[in-house]
Amino acid sequence: MKELTDAMDGVLEWLASDYFRVEVSGLENIPATGPALLAANHSGAWALDGLVLHNVLHRRLARPIHLYVAELFFRVPALAAYAQRHGAFTDDPTLGRDRLAEGHLVAVFPEGIDGVGKPFSERYRLRPFGPGFAATAVLTGVPVVPVSVVGAEETYPKLGEIGALARRFGLPYFPVTTLLPLPAKWIVSVGEPIPAPSDAGTFAQRSAAARRLSDEVWFTVQGMVDRDRRRRATPFW
Repeated sequence: MKELTDAMDGVLEWLASDYFRVEVSGLENIPATGPALLAANHSGAWALDGLVLHNVLHRRLARPIHLYVAELFFRVPALAAYAQRHGAFTDDPTLGRDRLAEGHLVAVFPEGIDGVGKPFSERYRLRPFGPGFAATAVLTGVPVVPVSVVGAEETYPKLGEIGALARRFGLPYFPVTTLLPLPAKWIVSVGEPIPAPSDAGTFAQRSAAARRLSDEVWFTVQGMVDRDRRRRATPFW
């Protein structure tokens, strides 16, 4: 499997550097050491953004990034091998609390499947964030680093879906999209860390603090996405 995962790393690096021409800004906002929780928008019919974003950040930061992925990811042997090699995980209700306690970076997509399942006509309109990541930040005291990805929506536009195939393969949806990824220009921006609230005391207070933090991160990422979309004269320059 090592040869396969090495090949996947090479393909993802080529996609990021040469095909999507990923432009990254704000890397200095990710701590060089110590834990942080990265929260990014999710887009594109086949969720390629997770793999590309992980590849780019892993190479640029030269430190491990543990990506929280959907259980569907582990159904494909090649993707499962890649995930295991790079420390991706699933089925963890704490969203990587143990990894954060060990001083690692954890990346999540708080929109979940809803983010990649939305139609192309609603591209870049973020779905509500699940508050789990914010609850983890409140409990661990780690900062949340907002990340926006622009370009993935045009790479794999979701033009429709085929219900029969979704049911056949046990998927939440089976998209109608392009066979191969389109060469859209990608812009990845990393915002300034948002500190987690201090010890919130009771369970009710922690829950309220997590909801406020989740909303703050949502508005921040949506604003970053809107800004970077305006920077593009066309998705394919």
